[in-house]
Amino acid sequence: MSNEILSVLEYMEKEKGISRDDMIAAITQAIRSAATKGVSAGSDLRVEINPKTGQLKAWASFKIVDSVADPATEIHLEKASLYTPSPKLGESIQKEIDPALLGRIAAQTARQAIMQRVRQFEKDRVYEEYKDLVGDIVTGTVRRRERGDLMVDLGKSEATLPPRECIPGENYAPGERIRCLLLNIENTARGPEIILSRASPKFVRRLFELEVAEITDGTVSIEAMAREPGYRTKISVNTTDQKVDPVGACVGARGARVKSIVRELGGEKIDIIRHYADPQRMLEEAMRPAVPKNMRVDERSRRIYFEVAEKDLATAIGRGGQNAKLTSRLMGWKLDISREKQEALGFDERKQKAIEGIGGVPGITEEQAAKLVAMGINSLEAFEDVSAEDLVGAGFSVEEASEVINRLVAAREGRSAPTA
Repeated sequence: MSNEILSVLEYMEKEKGISRDDMIAAITQAIRSAATKGVSAGSDLRVEINPKTGQLKAWASFKIVDSVADPATEIHLEKASLYTPSPKLGESIQKEIDPALLGRIAAQTARQAIMQRVRQFEKDRVYEEYKDLVGDIVTGTVRRRERGDLMVDLGKSEATLPPRECIPGENYAPGERIRCLLLNIENTARGPEIILSRASPKFVRRLFELEVAEITDGTVSIEAMAREPGYRTKISVNTTDQKVDPVGACVGARGARVKSIVRELGGEKIDIIRHYADPQRMLEEAMRPAVPKNMRVDERSRRIYFEVAEKDLATAIGRGGQNAKLTSRLMGWKLDISREKQEALGFDERKQKAIEGIGGVPGITEEQAAKLVAMGINSLEAFEDVSAEDLVGAGFSVEEASEVINRLVAAREGRSAPTA
């Protein structure tokens, strides 16, 4: 048995990385525990294994008495003299026993102890190797599906990509390479379970940290992020160096950096905006190309009320309201969006607006503009084919009519009228 034990110790040390002392402690404890419950029930055993030779030795402890009541733990004074020169009542002696007496139970128990220790070591190794990688991106190979989970081989261990952490629409076949965020390590009854994610906002953040050097060195920082996996991600960025454009740094030359991340995410849209402490300015940036109007900020409830033009309403809200939801999560403010109200102008308002428009022509007085509007000339375009006689008939003098025509023609043609 010593040769078998020695072979096991050497194999575990070289191939599995389990120290010899650790394996010896596990085997001796298992043999001792099994023997005291089996052939040596009730005995106080001591088991030792020589780390160099693998030789197994065992001793049983007996109390010296003058009348034996329990042979498993007691020995008569006369018989004790065979094992110690001067035995005394009440003392204990160590009697070496033949390991063969431990029999088949010892061998089987040693085998079980080895397997149990290997399994425990594998669990501990997985935890120790991957616990510091939580939050980092790892690359693996898809192996199979189990109850909807995608099992990914990371090389030294297997990890799980649950359905909730997958990007909607993505589908991986066995053998494909996949990049994921190591989201967490969960301790289960079967040992540590590595949980991966591609749907977490942290996955996108880590991709930017790996792709954008300015984020790595701290020049550019990601201030906030909101993500709807498979649809759109919004991030706001800032910089500590005013000479650096944080948005441009993340986009890269000809969009190279952000395109690389978009490809990794399967075409998911990414909006990168400049971060501002002012919520109104931040809202304007986040809503582009829609233009927020008539904004009203409620600091107490962190709510912003605003309007957008009819043509911008669909853009501002987004498909299924996603754009508004992502903007709200990005800013940390509740958003109330409504359509901009367009009030119909009455006759008097339209007339006054036309007078103000004509009166804006250099050299045209408000009184002259009012006379022109009364004639039906409410814009420069409407002035075409109007003669001096028409103006004289409407109450202008001959000189005044000529001067007004010159000024209106010059304004329509985009040149300055000659001075009188």
